[in-house]
Amino acid sequence: MTGRERVGVVGLGAMGMGIARSLLRAGLEVVGCDVSAEACRTFEAEGGRSVASPQELAESCSVVLLVVVNSAQVEAVLFGTQEQPGLAGRLTPGSLVVQCATVAPAYAASLGERLAGMGLECLDAPISGGAAKANRGELSVMASGSSQAFAKAATVLEGMAATVHHLGDAPGAGSSVKLVNQHLAGVHIAAAAEAMALGLRMGIDGRRLYEVITQSAGNSWMFENRVPHILDGDYTPLSAVDIFVKDLNIVHDTGRELRLAMPLAASALQQFTAASGMGLGREDDAAVIKVYEATAGFSLPAANDACLEAGETS
Repeated sequence: MTGRERVGVVGLGAMGMGIARSLLRAGLEVVGCDVSAEACRTFEAEGGRSVASPQELAESCSVVLLVVVNSAQVEAVLFGTQEQPGLAGRLTPGSLVVQCATVAPAYAASLGERLAGMGLECLDAPISGGAAKANRGELSVMASGSSQAFAKAATVLEGMAATVHHLGDAPGAGSSVKLVNQHLAGVHIAAAAEAMALGLRMGIDGRRLYEVITQSAGNSWMFENRVPHILDGDYTPLSAVDIFVKDLNIVHDTGRELRLAMPLAASALQQFTAASGMGLGREDDAAVIKVYEATAGFSLPAANDACLEAGETS
């Protein structure tokens, strides 16, 4: 990637905004695009440039990152809808699409083939680390694609990530590894919530319990990271319940395709689905503990139920 080239970021949510900021700090010329006019104004106030549509972004950028929620949004951005054409057809041949959403591995592989047929490179590059690490340029990127795609993305990856895992020479492998990560993340959050519910229902002081578990063998990164949200009664979304409804459904569907039974993932999916059904879908994923509160007769610390727009994490 030369200094004359611009990088576009489609999706200025919690993760995309952090990535865009990190790329600006790395000295890149960054163009952002989001359906939220407020997000675009925020990015411009921080020194970036924004455009009104993905098509306009494609006309000035040779590297485009898609930091959107799911494969449906990837499709709409790249290939368009009846109302609005996509950006793939506007990109100059040889341009690179960096696909960061959590999607099914089969979809990622198919996407790479379709873009190659249009003369475009594709890096399958789902991300993990959360909004804080996105803002610091310290994400973990699970990437697969051609050597040309990695070379063209090198400066961008250096600006946004602490670790880049090279997982294969074609799209699909990156999304496969991300799916394993999301399986574990979802199960660990659900397990942390259930364990805290058990402790609170037994009358144990929540903060004392947190102190003990985080210094014991039962600790996990998700327990250590998410339980403070519960103890503070703050469910402002950093990663939302509905993200794990989506991601664990992808895990479940992939397991079914492979004839692989995954009862732990299925159980976690049911808990997140129940939380979403209770109207908690846009709250922080730690709000899955409210399923237990509703059924087991104990009270959680006072909650902040103000729901903000959630971005992709984990």
